[in-house]
Amino acid sequence: MCLHFGTQPIAYGEILRVLVDAILRDEPGTDRNATDITRTILLQIRLPRVLLGFLVGCSLAAVGVVLQALLRNPLADPYVLGVSSGAALGTAVGVLCGAGTTVLAEAALPACGFAGGIVALVIVYRMATSSERLPIHSLLLTGVILNAIFSALIMFVTSVLDPNRSYGMMAWLMGTLTSPTYSGLIGVGVYLSIGLLLLFRQMCVLNILAVGEDAARSLGVDMEQAKRSIFVLTALVTGAVVSMSGMIGFIGMVVPHAVRLAIGADHRLLLPASALVGGTFLMGADTMARTLIAPTEIPVGIITALAGGPFFVYLLLWRKDRLA
Repeated sequence: MCLHFGTQPIAYGEILRVLVDAILRDEPGTDRNATDITRTILLQIRLPRVLLGFLVGCSLAAVGVVLQALLRNPLADPYVLGVSSGAALGTAVGVLCGAGTTVLAEAALPACGFAGGIVALVIVYRMATSSERLPIHSLLLTGVILNAIFSALIMFVTSVLDPNRSYGMMAWLMGTLTSPTYSGLIGVGVYLSIGLLLLFRQMCVLNILAVGEDAARSLGVDMEQAKRSIFVLTALVTGAVVSMSGMIGFIGMVVPHAVRLAIGADHRLLLPASALVGGTFLMGADTMARTLIAPTEIPVGIITALAGGPFFVYLLLWRKDRLA
């Protein structure tokens, strides 16, 4: 369905024909018939964007599940640790320095964003660590402080950009899945897939964490090592996501809650199910962002916020017991 909708709707039969033809006769991502507009739209614009949306949605939802378990906070999301703001600041600085205007802009801006996320990760880890331990309250407080500082710096950088670049930067900060290339998609896909697989290996540990740190220690879990591993993994995945798509909010909070209401809190089911639902949800949200007021696009972060806000109002008014 996501491939069907757009400024120019494409029939499902035509979509199937183009995809089968590309798989059987062409290398993925090539366009040997420049006059075939339908083929170009599908393979060069919509398909990579849909795939990126699925990857980003999977990653945000999975990280949300893991952080809610680690921090034992139902409102935790991938942006609570300050790493996302660091990645956004790195991208903003890259735009300010002209990285977006170079011949390597396709790779330069995501690289700046990822570098900013890594720097933020190191700062958060150093500030939150005390006597070789990683207290949860210190982690949360450090994330809140750095989010505030980085957000102020981002606004400063945006304010000194020229109007055209400033508008583009603000749109990116609200979340966007501008058409990626297959080379960039393969790189981020491999990276995020490895990160998600490593997070999935923590499913049993997350179930043990749910009963409390003392009980987990009594069961032989090295809590400090587990917290460090989970924190670093979630931070690296979040930094990569933000560097590619900007700040897409609510998926890391809304999807885990919705899936938890449906299937329960066993992380062996909750984590993979949330990842699949998150990927599907973001693909649908991006389709709406592309088509609601076509040919103008809405930042996809606006769509996810409009969907997530009412869901939390529902939880607050009618399901207080499930939010606790």
